[in-house]
Amino acid sequence: MADRFDCDNCKESLYGRKYIQSDDSPYCIPCYDSLFSNTCDECKELIGHDARELFYEDRHYHEHCFRCFRCDRSLADEPFTSQGEALLCNDCYCNEFSSKCVACDKIVMPGTRKLEYGGSTWHEACFICHSCEQPIGSKSFIPDKDEHYCVPCYEDKFAPRCTRCKKTLAKGGVTYRDEPWHKECFVCTSCKTQLAGQHFTSRDDSPYCLKCFGSLYAKKCEACSKPITGFGGGKYISFEERQWHQPCFTCSQCSVSLVGAGFFPDGERILCRDCHSNL
Repeated sequence: MADRFDCDNCKESLYGRKYIQSDDSPYCIPCYDSLFSNTCDECKELIGHDARELFYEDRHYHEHCFRCFRCDRSLADEPFTSQGEALLCNDCYCNEFSSKCVACDKIVMPGTRKLEYGGSTWHEACFICHSCEQPIGSKSFIPDKDEHYCVPCYEDKFAPRCTRCKKTLAKGGVTYRDEPWHKECFVCTSCKTQLAGQHFTSRDDSPYCLKCFGSLYAKKCEACSKPITGFGGGKYISFEERQWHQPCFTCSQCSVSLVGAGFFPDGERILCRDCHSNL
C-alpha cells in the first residue's frame, strides 16, 4: 500500500493537489495561506501566496492596496512619503506640505537645495542678484526692499564713490565739503600726505596740510621769516602790511617785547620808547 502524502496541518491528502513545502513539511494552499500569509494593513484580508506583497515599516499590503491616501494612485513603483499613518505620493505630499518658490511659483521638492529668508522660500537657482542675475547661493547678500543684491553689485549700485578715485566707498572714509573720500585718497594737494586724523586747511577748495599751506600761502614773519599761519591758537601782530609772530615782535635795538606796549617805526626797524628817545 502506497505511503500517505497529507497536508501537515489539515491532514488531507495532497495527491493531485497543489501544495507548498515549508520547513520540510507540505501544506495545502488554504492551510499555507492561513498559517503563513500576512494580513494586508489596508483591507485587513490575507495576502495570498500568489499575490504580490509590499512591505513598509512593519506593515504589509496587497499591491493594489498600496495606494496614495489622497489621490488613490498606486505607489507600487512610485516614490512616496509617509505622513503619520497615511501614505502619500510625492505630488500630493508636495501640494499639501511643501512650500512654493516665490520666484517661479513652483513646488520646492523635498530634498532639493533651497534658500529661506524672511519667511519666503526659493529654489537655490531662483535666488538671484537683482542686478547681475547670477545665483547668490551661499554668498553674502544685501536686501533692499523686495530685491536682493550680491555684495559687489550692491556696492556698485548704491555705495558712495570716492571724490578722487571714483571707486566705491564700502566702509570708513572721510567726508570733506559734503563729499566722500577714501582715507588714502584724502591727501594734501601739495605733499600728498594723508590728512585723515590731522589738522588741515584749504585754499580754492583744495585741502592742504598746515605745513604746506604755511609754506605756500601764509605771510612771513618780519623777524624770523617763518610762516604765520594762525593755527593752533598762535597769535600775531600786524602793522602796515607787515606781520610778526607775537614772540618775535620785539624792539629791533634792545629786543624788549613790544606786545601791548607803545612802539615807533624807524624805517624797517621797530623801536621801543626808550630806544627811540635815545636816538
